[in-house]
Amino acid sequence: MLRILMDIDIEEDRLAALAARPGLEVRVVPFAEDARELPTKLIEDIDVLFCTYPPSNFADMRQVRWIQIASSGYTQLFPHDLSARRIRATNARGCFDVPIAEWNIAMMVNLIRDLPQMSRNQQAHLWDRSERFTREIRGMTVGLWGYGGLARETARVAKLMGMNIHVLVRRGVQSAPDVYRVPGTGDPEGMFPDRVFSTGSEQEFLSGLDFLILAMPLTRQTEGIVGDKELQALPRTAFVLNPARGPLIQEQSLLRALREGWIAGAAIDTHYHYPLPPDHPLWSFPNAILTPHVSGTNLTPIFRQRLWDIFIQNIDRYLEGGILLNELTSEQLQGM
Repeated sequence: MLRILMDIDIEEDRLAALAARPGLEVRVVPFAEDARELPTKLIEDIDVLFCTYPPSNFADMRQVRWIQIASSGYTQLFPHDLSARRIRATNARGCFDVPIAEWNIAMMVNLIRDLPQMSRNQQAHLWDRSERFTREIRGMTVGLWGYGGLARETARVAKLMGMNIHVLVRRGVQSAPDVYRVPGTGDPEGMFPDRVFSTGSEQEFLSGLDFLILAMPLTRQTEGIVGDKELQALPRTAFVLNPARGPLIQEQSLLRALREGWIAGAAIDTHYHYPLPPDHPLWSFPNAILTPHVSGTNLTPIFRQRLWDIFIQNIDRYLEGGILLNELTSEQLQGM
């Protein structure tokens, strides 16, 4: 008997189908956004946990062998030493690729055409047909720092729009057969980049971009990976987009870059404070677009459908002893 505990938004039809399968015992607790303590007797014999955050008394889960989390980021797993306990973990990579890629494209178009200024002109009843409102992204170069799912879907759409794709990765661009993706999206074979740069070539990578998009997870190694040196390496005409995690960019460096004109502007969806305080200086830059962490969210029905799709496919793979979709490596689980 495989015992499954669900602390997640429920898809009733998927839950019913799963519970009806022989050899599975499914337990459900009311979904909570944050970690909280669960009764030991409820969790001590659980084999599979489907959640956003493990319970605060996760140490009581002595039998768990696999955790499926409902987020792409996985920093919430770092304190639990899963590698040492030989617990497998999978994330929700792929659920957000389409909406975040669409946000990236929208922000590039908005920034290059200076839509924020056109909106201010509208409010001021000002008719201004300046050239800067007519530029196009076709032929421009977008740099993707990281080449996971959201970057691959961004690359696919950007390529269709005539952009040049540069990628900076640690180990080259590889195929990604065991990563969840919406059918017809992404770049599973790694075919779209025009140029691939490796770690150590950051300055060369950054110097040739019109747009820099951060597309890597936040780990102990990547926190603050973009600072003064990196932002100053960009052309002064370049724009920075961050749909990944706010602390990838050093906060004061970003503020200086916008204030002193090291870059032309930025679109920021992930932040340093939640919610962003009303007096934070980022609100006031005319060349910055701020969105409240909505480029990809778990608030839509389609997210839940995709998340459950990952889990159901992974249940089959787990029972067959196969490779799981979106399985995190021991290195990743240690924040490396």
